[in-house]
Amino acid sequence: MSSTVETRTPRTDEQSVKQARKLQPRTLAKIVLLTLVALVFISPVIFMIVTSFKTRPDATSIPPSWIPNPFSLEAYRTLLAPGSNTPVLRWFFNSMVAAILHSALVVVTASLAAYPLARMNFRGKKIVFAVIVATLLVPPVILVIPNYLLVSDLGWLNSLVAIIVPTAASAFGVFFMRQFFISLPEDLEEAARIDGANRVQMFTRIILPLAKPAMATLALLAFLGNWNDFLWPVYVLFTPEVQTLPPGLSTLQSANAVRYDLLMAGAVIASVPVLALFVFLQRFIIEGVSRSGVKG
Repeated sequence: MSSTVETRTPRTDEQSVKQARKLQPRTLAKIVLLTLVALVFISPVIFMIVTSFKTRPDATSIPPSWIPNPFSLEAYRTLLAPGSNTPVLRWFFNSMVAAILHSALVVVTASLAAYPLARMNFRGKKIVFAVIVATLLVPPVILVIPNYLLVSDLGWLNSLVAIIVPTAASAFGVFFMRQFFISLPEDLEEAARIDGANRVQMFTRIILPLAKPAMATLALLAFLGNWNDFLWPVYVLFTPEVQTLPPGLSTLQSANAVRYDLLMAGAVIASVPVLALFVFLQRFIIEGVSRSGVKG
């Protein structure tokens, strides 16, 4: 037996080495291809960061350079200086507060609306869901005037409430959470029902803890939508004290005669929370998206 093992082991090792050598060129080609694709997508971000550390003349030099010459923090000092005409830190704070509260409202309303559509039987259930999904086909621009009139009547103009509440009822959020709830096994609720749990207890103690990946994904998507929104804040926010980053940064083009170094520095500041959230919630996003499409 020992001689048999000794004679087979070298052959097995040789076969594994040969297979590794056969796969190596293909694997190397994949790595090179994926690296090139990643560079194509990352290069604008890299150029944005590089330009933010350039001086004003260097930012508009032709041909553009990938290395700041000289390295300068002038753009960040100008944007973050106290008493500046462009209160970027105030805009950043306003955007952060609005995006966090908006994403929280979207998750709450979507979860409460999606659970009955996924787990409960009632008359007109399919019609209600069809109407909700059909609203996804309505262009958001059409709703600008009705939402503006509603916000004006409520006295919310020129306040962060105007960009937090009106779009908190998300049709996509309801659809997304419903798909995730459907993918969960019904045996969990049956076991809880046998133990005497009611609908509220099953929803809060069983379904919601299991839906953390989907909730994190929806919260991030809602955060991004509110954070990057430009059109709606322009209509409802008037003073610099309550302005958010996207419309606020657009004023840099006229107020500073298109200072590209300032624009890129502002874009870097606006990108930091988004990139940080994506890195932190990446695992939940992948799990939430993959499970939300398991069952229709």
